[in-house]
Amino acid sequence: MRSEAPTPEPSTTTITPWLSVHHGRTAVDYYRAAFGADLVYSLEDDDAGIVVAQLAVAGAGFWIEEDRDAGPGSVGSASRMVLTVEDPDSLFDRAVAAGATEIAAVSVDHGWRTGRLADPFGHHWDIGKPVPSDPGATP
Repeated sequence: MRSEAPTPEPSTTTITPWLSVHHGRTAVDYYRAAFGADLVYSLEDDDAGIVVAQLAVAGAGFWIEEDRDAGPGSVGSASRMVLTVEDPDSLFDRAVAAGATEIAAVSVDHGWRTGRLADPFGHHWDIGKPVPSDPGATP
């Protein structure tokens, strides 16, 4: 197996999602296309398949892991990610174009402009941003 260790950074307390996926390389390609994710770190097997990868969307990190038993019926139903971005409409559309399934269209509700989708691996993502309570204010 090949591995390049990520560069250590000063320690801070964080909670980072770790997603199980059936096809690691396909998942990395999807998240890069759908969310513009950067590949921060990957551990590959001898056939250049992704075993584990760390990705980041505008600095917000998450991990994926190849799990041959993973699939939409076995993962994703007990958790949901919220991805807060400046332009939720365009990122939502980009993710759907890359293969996500729309669960709820982007709309304004409860102080957020957000929409929900399911990625091809069964994980649910709310893509959104908070909106000001004063319609004339800038978020």
